[in-house]
Amino acid sequence: MFELHHLSANEQWDWLHKGELDPVDLVEHYLRRIERLDPDLGAFATVTPELALERARALRDAGIGSTILWGLPFADKDLTPRAGVPMGGGSRLLGGFVPEQSGPLAQVLDDAGAISLGKTAVPEFGFPSYTEPLAGRPARNPYDPSTGAGGSSGGAAVAVAAGMLPFAPGSDGGGSVRIPAAITGLVGLKPSRGLVPAGTGMDSPGGLVVPGPLARSVADAALLLEGMIGRVNGRIPHPFTVRAPEWEGGSLLGAAVRGEGRFNLAVMTTTPWDGFTEIAIDPEARAALDRAVGELAGLGHGIEELALEPSPEYAPAFRVLWQAGAAGLPAEGDEQLALLEPLTRWLVGRGRALSARELSTALSTLAAFERSVIRQFAHVDAVITPSLAMTPRPVGWYDPDDAEENFAQQVRYTPFTSFANVTGLPAITLPVTTTDAGQPMGVQLIGRPGGEATLLAIGAQLERRLRWQRRHPPQW
Repeated sequence: MFELHHLSANEQWDWLHKGELDPVDLVEHYLRRIERLDPDLGAFATVTPELALERARALRDAGIGSTILWGLPFADKDLTPRAGVPMGGGSRLLGGFVPEQSGPLAQVLDDAGAISLGKTAVPEFGFPSYTEPLAGRPARNPYDPSTGAGGSSGGAAVAVAAGMLPFAPGSDGGGSVRIPAAITGLVGLKPSRGLVPAGTGMDSPGGLVVPGPLARSVADAALLLEGMIGRVNGRIPHPFTVRAPEWEGGSLLGAAVRGEGRFNLAVMTTTPWDGFTEIAIDPEARAALDRAVGELAGLGHGIEELALEPSPEYAPAFRVLWQAGAAGLPAEGDEQLALLEPLTRWLVGRGRALSARELSTALSTLAAFERSVIRQFAHVDAVITPSLAMTPRPVGWYDPDDAEENFAQQVRYTPFTSFANVTGLPAITLPVTTTDAGQPMGVQLIGRPGGEATLLAIGAQLERRLRWQRRHPPQW
């Protein structure tokens, strides 16, 4: 039986603009699905039906709008402030906090005509790459609820994969969009540093954290990314935007829809974490990589092998930035620190103990690493890696008490994602195969600075061959 969530986000937009559907119909449909499915999946930290319906009615009554996301539902990640809506940040420390002002990304998506249905679940302050906060429920993979959905945009991924949202914004500081997208069979895109003015990355240590879309198809991801960019008169309104010389700021949605071009690609299975801990690629991850490479070669793309130059300095420098990012959390005194989870408390303690010299050295080290990687990748249009090294991990797999082991577990599971944040390069995860148990496995493409259009074009070509947008979990 046909239901509205069976339409892609682009198809929903088309129906809205033709007057065959109105925003209230769409919001009511998704709210019903959230009410029915979310208790078992843990996608949402907060649902705001009254606010969503009020906005949907206002958009409907004002007439069909021309904004790029007019009438389409989404949900804010619970690290994004929205005026009047609780923001827990996945932490007991923020219990009861309600922002008085909306953050820049929430404002941009409002301006684009989208309708927020609430807040998607996150781990504590977004630091872990899994979403199992003590302050809330674990975000469960719809394909197998005994496994986690990853993080930190785990709730967003669950909501989109299970058809509770057409797409959702996330934020990515070490893989936080790409990891949950890979686990739940979605397309997840981390833009170039600076591409999205509402989240340039400039306000995080090392410029690691940028917003990006999660969606079921390449074109839907591109549609949401266009809305997140917030163009003014067709231009990206930010002086720090990273652009490749050949890109003139054309429509990323157009690149995703057309899916044109033949490119030189390099396959890479080495990581900057090699030597820090043992990185072992599961057979299922290797099979997804081999399938993608075979399909892309069949499409006429040039394929070569590439090994990342050894970078033993990477791991300690990245750890310093990860710890430094927690130093400013609003926890003062033993009583507030006791509300933090053990991993976060360890990060805060380590971060506040760092010296200015240690932080400066780490930043310089990673800046040199960035230049090295861009040099190594310069002769190809994109680099292909596994998206994850392992199959989806069970809920409760991560050590909750030993922070050092917890960090190593995260690295072993997700060794291919964080260096795209360090280098500021765009990266996209694409679902390719499923395991014998039916769980999604995929690949990651890393592009040149400002190379989102190339990544979207390659993704669209692969999507036409594999038709992953037709693959859904049982809740669909």
